[in-house]
Amino acid sequence: TAALAGIVWVVQLVVYPSFRLVGGGPSWPAFHAAHTRAVALAVGPPWAVQGVTVAALLVRDGPSGLLLLTGALALATVVVTVAVSVPLHTRLGEAYDDAVARRLVTTNWLRTAAWTAGTVCAALLVGRAA
Repeated sequence: TAALAGIVWVVQLVVYPSFRLVGGGPSWPAFHAAHTRAVALAVGPPWAVQGVTVAALLVRDGPSGLLLLTGALALATVVVTVAVSVPLHTRLGEAYDDAVARRLVTTNWLRTAAWTAGTVCAALLVGRAA
């Protein structure tokens, strides 16, 4: 969860705002395709670990308020990604549109908040187990 929070903060503050510097130019389609592939490789493994870990803890320890909140935050990142971010990236992959890029930055704050809060919850869970 902490790895995902770190990645999403870099994406939110550095990567997505830089889209405006490249967008609209002839290199945009190749840049966006490369970005999409690279980010998928970077977030895929820790995202899978996050999901498996939450599921395993639920099975092992049973539901608790903090663990359920951690799982809900993880699920929220999936929902926002599938329902909002992927469609916006699909549109940007077809052609750069500044309004779509701005919407991506704005809506990505939801994932940034969820992964950040999830990291706090995960740290509290680790602290309880120690």
